[in-house]
Amino acid sequence: MKTIRFLIAALLVATTVSAQNTRDDYQPVVYLLGVQRTTVNDDAMNDAEYCKRNQMAIDRAVLDFVETHRGGFEQPYLPQMIFSSRTNKIAFAVGGNVNMRVGYDFKGVVNNRDFIPADIPIPGNYNTRQKLMMDASTSTIYFKAVANNSTLGRVVAMFEADFRGGSSGYTPRVRLAYVSLYGFTLGRDVTTFCDLNSAPQTIDFEGPISYTFGYSTMIRYSHSFGNHFSMGIAAEMPKVSATYGETMTSLHQRMPDIPMYFQFNWGRRANSHVRVSGVLRNMYYHNLSADKNYSEFGWGVQLSGNVAIGERLNTYINGIYGKGIASYVQDLNGSGLDMVVGVDNPASMKTVPMYGWMAAAKFNITRWWSVSGGYSEVVVDRKEGYWSPSQYKKGQYIFANMFCHITPRFELAVEYLYGTHKNMARNKNSANRIQAMVKYNF
Repeated sequence: MKTIRFLIAALLVATTVSAQNTRDDYQPVVYLLGVQRTTVNDDAMNDAEYCKRNQMAIDRAVLDFVETHRGGFEQPYLPQMIFSSRTNKIAFAVGGNVNMRVGYDFKGVVNNRDFIPADIPIPGNYNTRQKLMMDASTSTIYFKAVANNSTLGRVVAMFEADFRGGSSGYTPRVRLAYVSLYGFTLGRDVTTFCDLNSAPQTIDFEGPISYTFGYSTMIRYSHSFGNHFSMGIAAEMPKVSATYGETMTSLHQRMPDIPMYFQFNWGRRANSHVRVSGVLRNMYYHNLSADKNYSEFGWGVQLSGNVAIGERLNTYINGIYGKGIASYVQDLNGSGLDMVVGVDNPASMKTVPMYGWMAAAKFNITRWWSVSGGYSEVVVDRKEGYWSPSQYKKGQYIFANMFCHITPRFELAVEYLYGTHKNMARNKNSANRIQAMVKYNF
């Protein structure tokens, strides 16, 4: 029998995978690397057996990516191209999306490419009535590897980047860069305080303003107890946004934030859940007058989840309360409200109490059409002696959208957004935005 060789550098075996062994409609192209037949080992193997073994390798490679895929808010699609060794010791994929958004603000504007009510100017002026917005910075690219090791088990390495590193340009920014094994996640990932499946999809990258979506560098451990219970705890690099005034200044932080959660899943395919989350943090600052270092303790609790009602309707909830956790909340991130210096007592700083909530729903008209809508608000409480008239008091966020999948990977969407911003002096302003999106996932 004539010897057949497939050289690693010269030839790849490409096969389109059947969806029957994986998720519905997931049909990636899998390339088997370094496949070869030799007269020593494979002369007795007929073509049918050879193809069967290749198909088994392909199915295992696809299963690696299906079982390690994480869905939820702003999470990438399963990859369209997978490269795998025939032994499935390692598989590698590249994916991402091209995302173009076009929006128009009217009857008030948001001074941001995302719809952030905290950035609605108070008061408005001649230049805050209407605004055109075009943005492609949320386009992403990612690389993912899954290794099956006899000693370490399944190891996942993930890297994802978008183009939001600059304030208005297209500087690359690392979203995700982590290794996961034995339940541990080491590197940069979505903060453990965020419940990725408790908010619906929006064109707006901000999303509901009480949501706790954000990225953090961490050491996390998570574990599932069967199909219903799961938990996680992490040590994350702290980000402190405080208002120091003239008497205080920032310090390098010395303690990690400690977020944690407990989750219960139920329903068909465990597609409903409720999660209780918490975060503990100790934030350091320096008193210039006393030349001493001090710290303030911050904490937060969150209840979140989603409830699937039948096959078409999904509802989402999120409620949060805490002190010194503004950096975790969408509308307050970067606002200087983790800690503030006393107005009447500038020799001390205090954490700022706040609360927020969100309720939303998504209805699938067909497999390819869906509509979503919801309401979210954030409120900052006055702390006696530790607030100023221009300080953020309350934000509101209302959204309604429609998504259409022209193909499983090509999306069109339209969205309406309304937001309000109120300060401590009870002055208020609002803005509207209508926007559309064209997105292709690869």
